[in-house]
Parts: sequence; C-alpha cells; structure tokens
Amino acid sequence: MTTSEVANKLVELCRQGKIDEVLETLFADNAQSIEANDMMGPRVVEGLQAIKAKSAAFQADVEEFHGAKISDPIVAANSFALTWTLDATFKGRGRMSMEEVCVYQVKDGKVILEQFFY
Repeated sequence: MTTSEVANKLVELCRQGKIDEVLETLFADNAQSIEANDMMGPRVVEGLQAIKAKSAAFQADVEEFHGAKISDPIVAANSFALTWTLDATFKGRGRMSMEEVCVYQVKDGKVILEQFFY
C-alpha cells in the first residue's frame, strides 16, 4: 500500500470505530507510538503488542464516548497527519474534550511510527 492508501484506510477505519482493525492491519510489528505527555499512559511505547495494550487501556478508561471527529489526512512522501477531536467521559476524570494532531510515518505499506500532539 502507498502512504496515501494507508492514510485513507486508517481514517476510514477510525471513523467507523475500528481501532483494533487499524492496529492489526496497518501497523508494523515494530511500530512505535509517542504521546505528548504521560496523561494517556507511557509516553513512548514500542512494538505492536505494546501499542495494542496501550489502546486497550485507553478504551477501558473511557466510561462514555460523546463524539469524535477525524479530519481527512494530509500526505507528504512517507508521512501523513490528521486532526482528531474526542469528547468522552473518563473514569475518575469526568468529561473531557481533547483535540490533537496525529502524525504517522509509513514504511513498506505499514505504519512504523505514530506521534500525538495535544
């Protein structure tokens, strides 16, 4: 898959709420995930299994989703970026609206890096 194809598929699946499918089909086994801070768990996570565990922990921390909006991707060479706005109630933290820029790097048709800025 090209970077553009990966980007469009990621956005399509995320808009459908299929985060597990995104990780399973679009991420490399040695992918890395970098958060802006420690608010969502470990700042740096390496390897697909660790990223899946981080995602599962995030989802388990959500009491209720109120809405989300994901922009179309902006693609350049082997990278793409998008914005993601999330409105959710978190266990012990109440309702929060979050807006972030998500940047992805692709190699050999798979995401090898995701980094979040919020």
